[in-house]
Amino acid sequence: QVQLIESGGGLVQAGGSLRLSCATSGLTFNSYAMGWYRQAPGKEREAVAHIRAFGSTYYQDSVKGRFTISRDNAKNTVYLQMNSLKPEDTAVYYCAASRNIASMTQGYWGQGTQVTVSS
Repeated sequence: QVQLIESGGGLVQAGGSLRLSCATSGLTFNSYAMGWYRQAPGKEREAVAHIRAFGSTYYQDSVKGRFTISRDNAKNTVYLQMNSLKPEDTAVYYCAASRNIASMTQGYWGQGTQVTVSS
């Protein structure tokens, strides 16, 4: 059974930092692309960052230079380091796993972790 478990969310002031983790089990982690998505109240879910199995990355424009996605294949875990947080980063953050980026939305998903940035 595949499981993705996010952690690390919380309440932080604007300008602060958080590090999200997504621990996986039940899949061959080093064969999967991983992604972080977020959904704010009343808004569509959006992709934040992706990292391919071989390590190349993608970032949404609004987080470039502030967020960093990384993966530790030995720990079957993907991370999202979030710096210089803004109130508009407030959302539930989800991690996802898929064999390829194009089918990420049809892949495996975690339950999400709340990130709240106060002004």
